[in-house]
Amino acid sequence: MDYKDASLPIQERIQDLIGRMTTAEKIGQLIQPMGWKTYDKADDGTVQVTEEFKADMEQGGVGSLYGVLRADPWTEVTLETGLTPRQGAVATNVIQQYAMEHSRLGIPILFGEECSHGHMAIGATVFPVPLMVGSTWNMELYRKMCEAIAVETRSQGGAATYSPVLDVVRDPRWGRTEECFAEDPYLIGEFAVEAMKGLQGDRLDSNQTIVATLKHFAAYGSSEGGRNAAPVHMGLRELHEIDLLPFKKAVEAGACSVMTAYNEIDGVPCTSSTYLLNDLLREQWGFDGFVITDFGAIQMLVHGHNTAENGEQAVAQSLQAGVDMEMSGYMYRKHLVQALEQGMIEEKDLDLAVWRVLEMKFRLGLFEQPFVDPDFAEQVIGCEDHTQLAREVAQEGIVLLKNEGNTLPLAKTGPKLAVIGPNANHIYNQLGDYTSPQPREQIVTVLDGIIRKLGADSGQVLYAPGCRIKGDSREGFAQALACAEQADVIVMVMGGSSARDFGEGTIDLRTGASVVTDDPWNDMECGEGIDRASLNLMGVQLELVQEVHKLGKPVIVVYINGRPIAEPWIDEHVHAIVEAWYPGQEGGNAIADILFGDVNPSGRLTVSIPKHVGQLPVYYHAKRTRGKRYLEMDLVPQYPFGYGLSYTEFKYENVRVMPEIIGPDDEAQVMVEVTNTGAVAGSEVVQLYITDVSASVTRAEMSLKGFRKIHLEPGQTQTVTFPVQKEHLALIDSRLQSVVEPGEFRLMVGRSSTEWTACSLQIQKVGVEV
Repeated sequence: MDYKDASLPIQERIQDLIGRMTTAEKIGQLIQPMGWKTYDKADDGTVQVTEEFKADMEQGGVGSLYGVLRADPWTEVTLETGLTPRQGAVATNVIQQYAMEHSRLGIPILFGEECSHGHMAIGATVFPVPLMVGSTWNMELYRKMCEAIAVETRSQGGAATYSPVLDVVRDPRWGRTEECFAEDPYLIGEFAVEAMKGLQGDRLDSNQTIVATLKHFAAYGSSEGGRNAAPVHMGLRELHEIDLLPFKKAVEAGACSVMTAYNEIDGVPCTSSTYLLNDLLREQWGFDGFVITDFGAIQMLVHGHNTAENGEQAVAQSLQAGVDMEMSGYMYRKHLVQALEQGMIEEKDLDLAVWRVLEMKFRLGLFEQPFVDPDFAEQVIGCEDHTQLAREVAQEGIVLLKNEGNTLPLAKTGPKLAVIGPNANHIYNQLGDYTSPQPREQIVTVLDGIIRKLGADSGQVLYAPGCRIKGDSREGFAQALACAEQADVIVMVMGGSSARDFGEGTIDLRTGASVVTDDPWNDMECGEGIDRASLNLMGVQLELVQEVHKLGKPVIVVYINGRPIAEPWIDEHVHAIVEAWYPGQEGGNAIADILFGDVNPSGRLTVSIPKHVGQLPVYYHAKRTRGKRYLEMDLVPQYPFGYGLSYTEFKYENVRVMPEIIGPDDEAQVMVEVTNTGAVAGSEVVQLYITDVSASVTRAEMSLKGFRKIHLEPGQTQTVTFPVQKEHLALIDSRLQSVVEPGEFRLMVGRSSTEWTACSLQIQKVGVEV
């Protein structure tokens, strides 16, 4: 059989294989059932396939499985019932072997896994969430993180991941803000390119690379009111210029898979949009991978969007629009045969989708290497190098928002510290959504990190939780205030939580001890499906900070959270504020490194933080006509895009562009001298923004078009150079074409979107001598 001959070109092998397949076998390749339901784990750790999976195989087989290795409250897979790294590799081998031996053609399964900030499997490294990764502004570091995630996933059999998330954050009330890099499309696009390099590498048929899936296509972060999967009201020109840009960059970098978004855009659901999935993605951009739905998206066409009367119409709309595989597989399995029989689709429609899925399996080398090595999985998953990398990402992603009177860094000897707050010692609250169950010893909380820094026997650290994230209980206030009264400095670890109910119980607010009850408290206020109407701290957290502040001692607030927090009282009254987002398993060590000055903070905001939720939208790349203020307040955010403090100072001088006049297809160079004028070494994120002074369509007041993260010793000066060319100057015109128009452009170089020095560049008309 030609399709089994590895010496033949992939196209010939696919053609031969499809020619041998029945309709049922073709449909089987397009479905992706829930993977954790395919195996049973015995008491001795061995694994066997379930009857449910055997039934799926008898109906025509299974093309892919979702989340075989996923563990969390949704799957109901726990530390006890789940799979260790070795067991996970053995399990995928068992499932794969059964699938290949109990199908007529022996087509291997594609295992797809969640890897938003680490493989969502037991024992895998938990990295900081993408919002914190964005705050690093460090592309090389992120690429290394992606490489680590890829090898941990592939070593257990996972060959595809449902990341990166390339949604542009428009409204941070959205619960999935934590999964995104930024509010800026250019910056997201740069991370997208690095994700392709780190996850997919140079070749897919390797035990260290996986297929990257871009999501959510498209405009998922621009929903009405910041509500998950709500309608998107946006014209095509803005869609191309903002929300589609990161996806286009990733496709150009070789992305192999795309996931459709739940939402509609101007009345057309993304899951059935021929324009998005075929006309744009494939014909205009040249995408040659496969498209998969989000979970249950096709069902939404019948119940939700109501653009299909029944299942047959829904699957026909999706397949013909360009959806190749359905996550869950429920609708494709149930309705594709009837849609074919009723003439809604043709066999060639099936063949095209199957071709794309099979092509990816051949490119991954699954026909030649369907199994994995459990020894290798045990060696690389959660290894020390990856743990250290998680710490480095957290260190660089922490943003210092306020440091009145140089309250930070703290001295390691002398002062007694009170560590107070609901996020000071709660492991899951610092990990973010899409996280697997964790053994306590694998996670370093803020309290752990501070104690490690000062020594467990130093007697310098006191602890009290004080309150919960949500709820109005003040029973922990007395103990928290007692700790604070004994301390010289108070570190208050407040914020939010995306922790689902992992069954670990709750805590006694008076003692901080763990308490397991039949009805454990859940503090989740962020994450998928958890959208908010406000951005303030929930529960009695603000009240606790205010009570502690009355003691008149230095108060440092550390936020651990998945979206910006707007608390003007805290901004005004506490001495220092550290934004740590969800910093992952090494978060406590990284935060302690920052608090005590072992690491100089270099994180910069990638989402603007408003003073008040009523200011939204407050993203920096707004139009000039947005207005100037509301009656009660202006439109200026509390902390702008690109902002972040350091323990040193940087001076910008001699901003210039050469040449000052170029043609539309030419390149100029913008240069600036940056000097570390402080007493300690530090890293600075040098940012380039561009303003089109006059254009044929309205443009953003300013747009990020370049950045460099540099490290400078005290007194050191470095010249930073940015190229300025067509991709940085072009706009999307009324015909949806990318063009560079003649005229003046202002080039602004500085340390944030509000602190910069400018120079001008003139673009001459074509045919005019420069």
